Amino acid sequence: MTSQPRIHRPDVRARHLGIVFDGEPGLWDAITDVPGLEVGITTLIDGEGPHAVRTGVTAILPRGRGGIGDACAAAVHSFNGNGELTGRSWIDESGSLALPIAITNSHAVGAVHAGVDAWLAENRADLAAQWLLPVVGETWDGYLNDINGGHVRPEHAAQAIDAAAGGPVPEGNVGGGTGMNCYGFKGGTGTASRIVRHGDEEYVVAALIQANFGSRSELRLGGIPVGLETAAPNPMDDTDWFAQDRARGRAVAGAGSAIVVIATDAPLLPGQCAALARRGALGLGRSGTAGSHFSGDIVLALSTANRGALSSSFPDEEPAGYEQLTFVPWGRIDPFLTAAVQAVDEAVWNALVAAEDMTGRDGHVSPALPHDEIRAVVARLAAR
Repeated sequence: MTSQPRIHRPDVRARHLGIVFDGEPGLWDAITDVPGLEVGITTLIDGEGPHAVRTGVTAILPRGRGGIGDACAAAVHSFNGNGELTGRSWIDESGSLALPIAITNSHAVGAVHAGVDAWLAENRADLAAQWLLPVVGETWDGYLNDINGGHVRPEHAAQAIDAAAGGPVPEGNVGGGTGMNCYGFKGGTGTASRIVRHGDEEYVVAALIQANFGSRSELRLGGIPVGLETAAPNPMDDTDWFAQDRARGRAVAGAGSAIVVIATDAPLLPGQCAALARRGALGLGRSGTAGSHFSGDIVLALSTANRGALSSSFPDEEPAGYEQLTFVPWGRIDPFLTAAVQAVDEAVWNALVAAEDMTGRDGHVSPALPHDEIRAVVARLAAR
């Protein structure tokens, strides 16, 4: 079984196929362009037949390993609630998060949550002595992965945290995105970033997505119905695989889910993070999705600014004091909102372009987005 992170930059990303995106990307065009933020990947691929493993864990450390426990302003937007993101109640209550974020498959949330807890107990006993509310999100990979087999274990979450680093982020069939599908093609993990200038300061707004949403008929690029025109097969929609699993009915096109994490080093209030999170849904919609009822699309947005100002721990013997926050004026927020939409949109395409054909459990096949078709669409757009 493969359980080690891929550390190379994907050979092909959406821009390499000629797709043009608005906005200015950061150095890596990735969520790790946010200073100090680290991403770790554990990919699990093993076996064939009914118990084939095609899954994994993605970990995001907003302030890096050394900043765990230092809270970030944060907020969550549920575009459609047919999904799970643990720890949301505390984010809603406090407007902050202080622990690693992990993303995996729908039935592995408990194992990953336990793994994050165990890692913190071993590495940050000071935090574990109080209370732990890790943030764990999920999307469903049961078409390709033996999702009920319990293959993701707590130690895989710990491995992802230990592997967290800055720099290029693996995309496509990796981490929690290993077994995912998007718009009827192979989906997975994607990321992108944008530079935003505010006065004399320069900030990053970036996104990472676990893309597992959208029906084939919805996918569009520049208004061209890529999904309808493709010659690629669509076995997820065109076969009775779901009924053959002794489930009721047929699989519904567009079911799946998306977990989006938007991060910035710009100083934002929790309410402003909520505004960023809401724009994540607009970023998803740029590629065509209308948001299926059976797709749990959840967006978490956070700001790594204002270090030390949002902590919540048991009081010590020091006299009571106050915390202060610096934040972008609401009237100047629009460039950050625009950047969030742009980054999420490109992250979706990077997930699609980087993903490769995959055969999973019971011989189920998920075809990759054909690169030649995308290049042809780009040429049509350029000729307009």
